[in-house]
Amino acid sequence: MRERLFAGGGDAFHDHELLEYMLALAIPRRDTKPLAKALLREFGSFARVISAEAAALQNFGGLSATAIGALKFTQAAALRLQREAVMDRPVLSNWQALLSYCHASMAHSLIEQFRVLFLNNKNILIRDEVMAEGTVNHAPVYVREVLKRALDLGSTAIILVHNHPSGDPSPSKDDIAITQEIIEAGKRLGVRVHDHLVIGSTGHASFKTLGLI
Repeated sequence: MRERLFAGGGDAFHDHELLEYMLALAIPRRDTKPLAKALLREFGSFARVISAEAAALQNFGGLSATAIGALKFTQAAALRLQREAVMDRPVLSNWQALLSYCHASMAHSLIEQFRVLFLNNKNILIRDEVMAEGTVNHAPVYVREVLKRALDLGSTAIILVHNHPSGDPSPSKDDIAITQEIIEAGKRLGVRVHDHLVIGSTGHASFKTLGLI
């Protein structure tokens, strides 16, 4: 498998083979193919396996702490690569990379998470911060905290991002209301809201594209 990887890269493998190899590094002297296939059946995809919470992987059974660590380190490495593709770069001309990063970071989370991307006056992403985490359908967001952080960072524009654990990225009435509150407060402080992205497992919704901004 190592020789196939060196020769053809990740595209030379099926999802279960990638998981099998990762698990074999953490669980030596064991046939990890059945475990890899069982994980895919349980969680649904390669992305959902490595994005699963550690507690969910523990509850699955058959995985040692070392194996769970290997899966979570794989996720962390993948996110680091995607994050570096968008940080310190003009966001509006690098939009697809930003969407890929947001999807990888949030699409498979079991709880709602609200993050803010802070941009400078050249629309370069200078900071990506999670501002709130909540339940399966709500994350508390405070307008004052979002804008205070923007001013602290010297940010002149922001992009709001949150996920819908249900999988459906359609904005809710609450999503629309809090966005309008942040937009109005930001106008008074010189902080522009470029967009609000809602990330779901089935895709994403853009407030700007939908005409909500």
